[in-house]
Amino acid sequence: MLGGLAVGIERQWSGHASGPGARFAGVRTFALLGGAAGTSGWLWSLDAQALAVVLLAASAGLVVAAYAAASRTDVDATTEASAIVVLAAGVVAGLGHLALASAISAATSLMLLEKSRLHALVRRLDDESLRAALRFAVMAAVVLPLLPSGPYGPWGTIRPRELWVLVLFFSGISFASFLARRAVGARHGYLIAGLLGGFISSTSVTLGFARASRDGVRLGVSLAYGAIAASTVLFVRVAVATAVLNPALARGLVWYLLPPFLVGGLILATGLRHARGETEGLEPPANPLQIRAALQMAALFQVVLIAVELARRTWGDTGVVLSGAVLGLTDVDALTISMARGARAAIPLDVAARGLATGILANTTLKLGLAAAIGGARFKQLVGGTLAAMGLILATLLAWR
Repeated sequence: MLGGLAVGIERQWSGHASGPGARFAGVRTFALLGGAAGTSGWLWSLDAQALAVVLLAASAGLVVAAYAAASRTDVDATTEASAIVVLAAGVVAGLGHLALASAISAATSLMLLEKSRLHALVRRLDDESLRAALRFAVMAAVVLPLLPSGPYGPWGTIRPRELWVLVLFFSGISFASFLARRAVGARHGYLIAGLLGGFISSTSVTLGFARASRDGVRLGVSLAYGAIAASTVLFVRVAVATAVLNPALARGLVWYLLPPFLVGGLILATGLRHARGETEGLEPPANPLQIRAALQMAALFQVVLIAVELARRTWGDTGVVLSGAVLGLTDVDALTISMARGARAAIPLDVAARGLATGILANTTLKLGLAAAIGGARFKQLVGGTLAAMGLILATLLAWR
């Protein structure tokens, strides 16, 4: 009854239960429908199934008859659909699952209340975003269940289903950042654009912003802070991914990630005033969620996993750290996966942490070189100085620990 009351309050408040276009139910009717359905579920639990079915069928028949009458002038069925959900939640509650029934009623009320925002969200969707979201659904709900578990191949490193889960994880992070950047980047300037772009690829952001700083001198400072934001958020991305994939490794890695992250955070705090709304001349972010890109990512991840295992078996711990340095120049996500998965098997936690930190150091050095070689004067000074400080701290920590 309380669940029906919540939905009925929203229907009454929004004006659907009164006026010339009123639907069949308001606050009292919805509460009574919830109570009737709850009684039906309770009767079913007492093995009085026939009486329960009659009571529920009568309630559902009332809803159907109301829609049949209203549809002559208006095809909107939101109120009637809400009544069916209230009936379902009532039966669930009558059977004793109160938490689930409460969740259904609350979610239904919220969805009804947020009508305007949901409609505005749909209007903002474009063809590319919708296609990408549906591709992701196919990758998760169709492709993933069809893949075998494994292991196969050399040293049991080929596990198709586990590998595809990792692809979905990193693709999801990148796609969420892609959507967020498209939604807010143009209004909030280069710093926010760089911050969100860092969740996709901090190297790509640094390269793109360095080129833009050479063409737009007056925006060099704003572009520099955007590139610094991308490099700073890389430490967050690695920390989150490692915490999900291997929490024990994340605890050992925090000593390498926190100091350089704080350096970037302090620099960004001084540059908030440069977070302008101009983004002219900046290419829009490419959609990272493509089937071909996902397959390429899976192939890269698999090659990296085999290469790291080969390096470990050939050169031991030194090979793991050296492979981290090489991989950091190409793909930090693949490096994160290889170290997190290796630390669960044969690689010691401290060696995996050093290998991952070495890869981040190599990636930082690469971005430093890009900024120095391509960026404008002010861009070189700010980005180069910040990345040099981050790299120096990482190198010191690696040597000390």
